[in-house]
Amino acid sequence: MIPKITETNNNKQVNLLEDPVNSTIKRMTIPMIYGMLLLMTFNLIDTFFVGLLGTQPLAAISFTFPVTFTVLSLMIGLGIGTSAVIAKLLGKKDLVSAKNTATAAMYLSAIIVACLSFVGYLITDPLFTLLGAQPPLLPLIHDYMDIWYFGSVCLIGPMIGNAVLRASGDTKTPSIIMGSAGLINAVLDPIFIFGLGPIPAMGIQGAAIATLASWAFGFIFVFYILTKKLELIHSSLIPIKVLLTACRDILKIGLPAAGANMLTPIAAAIMTAIVATYGESAVAAFGVGSRLESIACLIVLALSMTLPPFISQNFGAGQLNRVEQAYKVSIKFILVWQLVIYFILALCAYWIADAFAKEAAVADLIKLFIWILPLGYGLQGIVILTNSSFNALHKPMIALGLSVIRLFICYLPIAYIGSLFYGLTGLFVGALLGNLMMAIISYNLFIKQFRSIDFTTLEQAK
Repeated sequence: MIPKITETNNNKQVNLLEDPVNSTIKRMTIPMIYGMLLLMTFNLIDTFFVGLLGTQPLAAISFTFPVTFTVLSLMIGLGIGTSAVIAKLLGKKDLVSAKNTATAAMYLSAIIVACLSFVGYLITDPLFTLLGAQPPLLPLIHDYMDIWYFGSVCLIGPMIGNAVLRASGDTKTPSIIMGSAGLINAVLDPIFIFGLGPIPAMGIQGAAIATLASWAFGFIFVFYILTKKLELIHSSLIPIKVLLTACRDILKIGLPAAGANMLTPIAAAIMTAIVATYGESAVAAFGVGSRLESIACLIVLALSMTLPPFISQNFGAGQLNRVEQAYKVSIKFILVWQLVIYFILALCAYWIADAFAKEAAVADLIKLFIWILPLGYGLQGIVILTNSSFNALHKPMIALGLSVIRLFICYLPIAYIGSLFYGLTGLFVGALLGNLMMAIISYNLFIKQFRSIDFTTLEQAK
């Protein structure tokens, strides 16, 4: 059966191969911004409710982040690989292979996550002890993680299923799924954590159950859309040879992408360790700044999800002029946008610092952070969008290499050298200079690599 994905001009999808580049990128990105903003807001609510239980439950949840983020990073990587492969196939009008790949992606992700979660479940105590959790916290960690592991397979819906939808040009449905899942989690959290009527108070275990319920909703919603409405996933098993071929193509891009994602928290941990040498006030200020960064760079993150499907489809169709135009338009927009965000943050620095800090020392450091680092968010956006574009062009090792160079040759070393001479100010200025250097390297490398695509490669893409 031919997938209904061919009907690209309905109210939810755009034609990535024919619609105007600027308006297409805009129509794809705006829904993702709404969805991500809602999801971030509801995640904050989730943390708020757990915090009401006390210090120990909040500490237990904090210890779970490295483990859950590892699984999520792998899923994000597989989603990137899935989106790149399917979008290219759709660009080539190979709808049958696209459907096979989408189906294989669901199988592959379910198997990998189930295996990881099973191993994690078996080694919960030694793993979290290694991470620094004290024995009194282990029962609380079990309450949360045992359920998290059990429900983690449902992640293939909102993570992989949404990647398939984005590859087809539909970003509205993923946005609805993200926002709805976050809302379900936020509504169920207080009910399951503190109890309501016949539902008993389950504490931190209730938070895990609420999360599982939101994932299950996302899985069912996505599965219905992909199997019934778009018919982009088989409802029966596919031949083993087809499955293995599709999995190989996904992993070729997905594993390097996952590796690049996992470098970010490692670099953040090293940066935090450097900041910690300046005392608790510096760590508190840096923590506030890091949270501000995730919100200030929201549009960069949204574009990093919507630009790759556009590039992959047009690359598959051999329309390299549209690929180059989309990349350059996105870069120009993000530089201007993030400069505007910088001026807004700089003007509001005093109010932001007063809102987040009760101590004058912390407030002063928050203002220092705001006046320096956000000036480089547009430059950081160039690096992120370039990496996403390389993954979309099926060059994942270049993207991984750029991530390594940025974090461990430019960003961290220059920041550290700056701190040796000028303290925290030097650290922040060094990080800014590292982003500037990496933005120049990334942009020039992309243009060089893009223009080196020969006619043989182009014919293979077609």
